Amino acid sequence: MPDTPTAPVILGNEPDSFPRSVLAERHPAIIQQVRDAFPYDPGQHRALDTLLKNCTEGTIEPLPADAPDRDQWAAWGTDTYAGQSWYDVPWLWSESYFYRQLLEAVGYFGPGAWQGIDPFRPFKRAELDAPETDEELAALDELETKPPEERANSLLHGSLWGNRADLGFRLSAAGAESASQAPVPALVADDSEPLWSLLSGTGTLCLVADNAGRELIPDLLLLAHLLDQRRVEHAVLHIKPHPYYVSDATTADVVDALHRLVGAPGAAATYGRRLWSAMADGRLTVRAHPFSCAPLPYAEMPADLRAEFAAATLTMVKGDLNYRRLVGDCRWAPTTPFADVTAYFPGPVAALRTLKSDVITGLAAGTESALVAAEGQRWRTGGTHALIQVRGGFLGRVRKVPPPLP
Repeated sequence: MPDTPTAPVILGNEPDSFPRSVLAERHPAIIQQVRDAFPYDPGQHRALDTLLKNCTEGTIEPLPADAPDRDQWAAWGTDTYAGQSWYDVPWLWSESYFYRQLLEAVGYFGPGAWQGIDPFRPFKRAELDAPETDEELAALDELETKPPEERANSLLHGSLWGNRADLGFRLSAAGAESASQAPVPALVADDSEPLWSLLSGTGTLCLVADNAGRELIPDLLLLAHLLDQRRVEHAVLHIKPHPYYVSDATTADVVDALHRLVGAPGAAATYGRRLWSAMADGRLTVRAHPFSCAPLPYAEMPADLRAEFAAATLTMVKGDLNYRRLVGDCRWAPTTPFADVTAYFPGPVAALRTLKSDVITGLAAGTESALVAAEGQRWRTGGTHALIQVRGGFLGRVRKVPPPLP
């Protein structure tokens, strides 16, 4: 067996780097957006001011003694990183801890009147209620007239590109290819054939969701199609147990998305009713494991989550953050094989991800060279490229989508 590959963990202290810009610019902007979105009281405003000063100029501090998850976060790293600069610890960890401290500042974990109030809900609702969502849901009517294979591929690419504001489930594989103006394909890696080979009509699909709103809806549409066409017997939708990274999906966001579908005209409502029924009869389950909000790679997942993924026919991991957690938030050479860095994963795994951070694995050498020649390093973070990568399953030539089961 080859040695497990290694690479330096990404920190936030490199000048002019993408991680540093997130810590120094994006996080203060998020604090301001949250402050403006709610009529918080003076104590919450003071706490937000303190967090702003601390995360830009100060050092990492433990959670308050009465925080319900203080011991959990101590095990996850605050005992190790307390007293260090936010920029000098692993970027994945410092990003995650920022959002946990933001929830602390606004009183999310209580006790008090603001307990359980999602500070990101206005942004999620605005996206879900946007006119663009109406247009994308209306496109389902035409999609329903297409053959099952074309419909399935369109829904897969909708799930892949769902967090692109100008793209949705209307994309087919060909559409995704033409979406980039660069001389290289928008889809820089495409393992959709082995992915479809794993969805053969038996077993369980675990879908680890990323964002709410206009990304979660295409994820739900894909699950509805796979269940309706009997590509899988059971689906488990993994979401976050509490708000995280601004737009990450929680149970409340799943409910909002289902109401949005059921209340829409045409085919969208049919999809919504199928999902509602699947949840009622147990074919679709929503799971909110605490590790979903952990500041750690999936290589460190707890035993119960490992057992769940091991029992699945396929685990589909959505989005940029989950990709970083899947392969490790490290400075991999882009040609490092995806199968090597995910060899620890207990079962077949697929990644569907729009590129929005530096981490990348599994590229062909020619693809990397073409990307660098055309765009420098912007291709890594601009959201103009995406990938479908699979480890496990039949890697030979198969039909992109098997015919529907009788």
